Amino acid sequence: MGAMTVPGSLPCGDAWYNLTISNPNDIWKSQNVLTSQITTFASQVAFILFTTRFIYYILRPLNQPLIVIQIIVGCLMSPDILGRYDLFQKLFPLSSVISSESISHVGLIYYVFLIGLDMNLDTILKARKKVISIAVAGTFIPMAMGAGIYALLQIYCTKNSALFDKFNTNGAYLFWTLTYSVTGFPILAHILADLKLLYTGLGKVALTVAMISDFYNWVMFSLLTPFAIHSSSLSAVYSLISTIAFFLFLFFVLRPLLTKLIVRKTVQDEWDDYQMLYVIMGAFACALVTDLLGTHPIMGALVYGILIPRGKFTAMLIERSEDFVTSYLVPLFFFGCGMRLRFSNIFEGGNWMIVLVVVFLSCIPKILSTVIATYFLGMTIRDGVALGLLMNTKGMLAVIMLNIGLDKKILSHNSFTILLLAVLVMTLMVPLIVNAIYKPRKRYAQNKLRTIQNLKVDAELKVLACVYNTRHAKGMINLLEACNSIKVSPLHVFAVLLIEHTGNATALLAAHLEQPHHQSETSHALTKAQEDMENIASDFQSYVQENNNNNTKAETLVAVSSYSTIHEDLFSLAQEKQTTFILLPFHKHLSLEGSLELTNNAYKNVNQNVMGNAPCSVGIFVDRGLGSLFKLDLRVLIIFIGGPDDREALGVGWRMSKHQGIQLSVVRINLLGKAAEVEQSSDTKNSGLMAASLDNERQKELDDEYVSSFRLIAVNNQDSISYSEKEVSSNDDITKVLKELDNLGYDLYIVGQGMGRDYLILSNLLKWTDCPELGVIGDILASNSFSSCSSLLVVHQYGFGGMVFEATYQHPNESSADNDASEEVSVKVE
Repeated sequence: MGAMTVPGSLPCGDAWYNLTISNPNDIWKSQNVLTSQITTFASQVAFILFTTRFIYYILRPLNQPLIVIQIIVGCLMSPDILGRYDLFQKLFPLSSVISSESISHVGLIYYVFLIGLDMNLDTILKARKKVISIAVAGTFIPMAMGAGIYALLQIYCTKNSALFDKFNTNGAYLFWTLTYSVTGFPILAHILADLKLLYTGLGKVALTVAMISDFYNWVMFSLLTPFAIHSSSLSAVYSLISTIAFFLFLFFVLRPLLTKLIVRKTVQDEWDDYQMLYVIMGAFACALVTDLLGTHPIMGALVYGILIPRGKFTAMLIERSEDFVTSYLVPLFFFGCGMRLRFSNIFEGGNWMIVLVVVFLSCIPKILSTVIATYFLGMTIRDGVALGLLMNTKGMLAVIMLNIGLDKKILSHNSFTILLLAVLVMTLMVPLIVNAIYKPRKRYAQNKLRTIQNLKVDAELKVLACVYNTRHAKGMINLLEACNSIKVSPLHVFAVLLIEHTGNATALLAAHLEQPHHQSETSHALTKAQEDMENIASDFQSYVQENNNNNTKAETLVAVSSYSTIHEDLFSLAQEKQTTFILLPFHKHLSLEGSLELTNNAYKNVNQNVMGNAPCSVGIFVDRGLGSLFKLDLRVLIIFIGGPDDREALGVGWRMSKHQGIQLSVVRINLLGKAAEVEQSSDTKNSGLMAASLDNERQKELDDEYVSSFRLIAVNNQDSISYSEKEVSSNDDITKVLKELDNLGYDLYIVGQGMGRDYLILSNLLKWTDCPELGVIGDILASNSFSSCSSLLVVHQYGFGGMVFEATYQHPNESSADNDASEEVSVKVE
């Protein structure tokens, strides 16, 4: 083996020792890192990941973002907490710290590159003046207030220099003020999604302001950092000018070439792992250049990420690498932050009081500046406070700046510890306080009933049409066209593309954009979601253009969330848009053989969740080729048994009957004998069968009244409408009647879901249904064994015909007085 002796290199007390390193490779004259460090490094990563996941699952019910958990893990690994124990010191020996931090900085550079991929310059450059005003006020006012807080601390330090030692006042002002002005846009997007505020007026304003503010922070960081880290002003000016020249080169020379290459290879689907690696290495090359020019290397990676064209390639790049970077490499960076913390110094003696004061004062600038800006723009104080709290969300930039300040000896270990605690508290309190003061769910119980049955003739019909792909849109457009029959009643359609959120921040970034943006340079390299968005928007706009009587309007939206909670986003959209009807696609689609086959079972859960608590009426559409019809000429059948859902279904059909291409038939099924027996529900067991009978009689009165009105006004005045009745005495009679009707060859069935019916025969049949969200009749008509070729619309009326379930939306800790006192937030972006 080769040996290297370095005499007199390591002092220890009064002694000097020779360091001898043996290595078979004479070139590097050092240890083989892969052999000596790989086991230790793997153990460290495993421990950090386990600790992070453990705390994540503990704090997840509190909607805490991942950066809060990572900072907490870093704090636990500080020398004053876990670092005091021998086991921890053996797991994290001092000799391995350099290797771990080197790898973590590689991960940090790539993470910032991903942040650049997430930034949307079009949104920033085309933002409206009010949003820009809030962003500017929320950026520069906190900087001024942060300078004041720092000045007060300097006065205190003259009396107690032990707390804030080794201050560099020239650069410390910059790092203190920038830390207060930072807003973490990707972190805020996840918080808004978790709190189900992403599609509210407040959420849209917060998301846009955060994106602009985050961009401003990165620009100021790149422009001002050279003056903080360079002792010579001339060196700082040289670094700044050369960095700006490099960025201009990237945008005007490299970007066109890179765009052409990426779009061509993406369209032709030529990417493999090796070719993608070359593009990724560009981020590290740009980081190296900016580091050589005297700016921090992350700025090169950020700008390189911004200039890469958006589309299928960026989505593929993020999908393949984001989880690895955020799960394995970024936690190592926070471990390095934890090693720098000094809790024992800042909390010794009476210093803990001044630390608490600093942390408390740190939370005020963002909130106060945002409240001031929003007050002059006409927003309420409550909305301004909520928006200010959201703007207090900190991201990776704040932590990066603190580490740079410490590495350059601009900040001391004590001040670094205090500022990191302030960042932690500011971000941690955001979801807790916002969730407490801003509950959009409370608004649902205050709305009047929004049902098609109760809709006035001249009132605008607003429909939230939910789709997962372009196939769903075709049939829904024909269905909506059938409802667009009253000239004095406009139709306003909000087409919502539902996208499952799988942890990729890119989808969330585009979620707040209400209209698709056509980008010519990347129009051939769109992601699947972007292609669907473009096609759906095109289909609905074509539908609007065909109805050139100004009676129809259409907007295209995007809802991004996990399928288990996406119904809450739809509730927010329905509430904000004041829709009357939510239209959902069935979880099965028509196959080439003519049968219904499963598309995605998660769609079924979404439909059931929406139907359970929606703030308006709901319809589930089973498309068996309705979208393939080139023009509207439909035979529609309404099967009416009774109950609020059937009355709503009749209301939908009544509206359709005014369309000149619709032939409407209404068949009322009368239950006789045993089929008319009333079920004694759990709510009426104490009062006996008489209460159930009285309730059933009341429903019959409402049914008779509405059917009589329909026959008098519609059937007697229009030849295209027919009415008949059928009698049913048993289970077999129901199937027999449905078979007879299906043989007549209708294009579309409209039936009620059946909630609120008290008939024992229907309750027993409901237990055997495969799709209870369709009800008994709907499940039979949609089953493959029934062999029907007709499409189906199952309708569920909001409020069960007038009953508003306040308890459904009231928090257990809230009183009814609180509900009465709550008000709906109105935020307009102009």
